[in-house]
Amino acid sequence: MSLRVAVAAPFIQNGTSRLEESEFVVSLSLERDWFSPDQSKRLIDVAAGEGLLEHEGDELVAAFDPGEITVPEEFVPDEDLLRERSAFERVLGDLVAEGMEKHEAVGAINALQSELEVTIEAAAVVYARREGIDVSELVPVAKDALAADEAG
Repeated sequence: MSLRVAVAAPFIQNGTSRLEESEFVVSLSLERDWFSPDQSKRLIDVAAGEGLLEHEGDELVAAFDPGEITVPEEFVPDEDLLRERSAFERVLGDLVAEGMEKHEAVGAINALQSELEVTIEAAAVVYARREGIDVSELVPVAKDALAADEAG
């Protein structure tokens, strides 16, 4: 969730869902002092990889409605946002954002993984779907993990 908040902040600040990449970087690095310019560019890569940002020429387009996000006044993103998260971590984040306790979600996913004898990514996606959480963007990642597991 905090990745979405960090990505939304420059769009909210500028009242738009499209920004030049340089405007996005300036907003995060100079105006908010959250990241260095290089870290801000890394955040763009991570957010694009998670489907939150799209590139259209020199512009970044939010793939969600930034107006639906609230940036708490005391919010400061953690540098952990700059590393790409596995499908399991992304699903776990979604489950926690929906109000599930992290340890309960991990336990349920681990149990499902043992029961189905699949990868942790596949079990996480199946579990989230059973809980009514849309993780359709992660289905291909889970399928790839299954294929790699079977090949290996």
